[in-house]
Amino acid sequence: MPQRDQEIALLRREIELLMGERQALLRVAGSAAVLIASLDSKRLPVGAVESADLVATSINDLSEETLQDALASVNAEIEEDAPAR
Repeated sequence: MPQRDQEIALLRREIELLMGERQALLRVAGSAAVLIASLDSKRLPVGAVESADLVATSINDLSEETLQDALASVNAEIEEDAPAR
């Protein structure tokens, strides 16, 4: 049983490390989403447009739940676009 207890403790530590890493990655994704949402693409330098597009595409590939978690980690919310007139 002691070996099983050690394995359980090792798995517990690994899960805790992974959860900490997930939180850090959610903060990065949330911060990037807020940054991208606040950019005016018409004012970006040409060299930055491709990078911004890559970040935006990566953010758009996240599941809705993960994006919500990422935004919550930086205390941000998705603002719905105003309805077209």
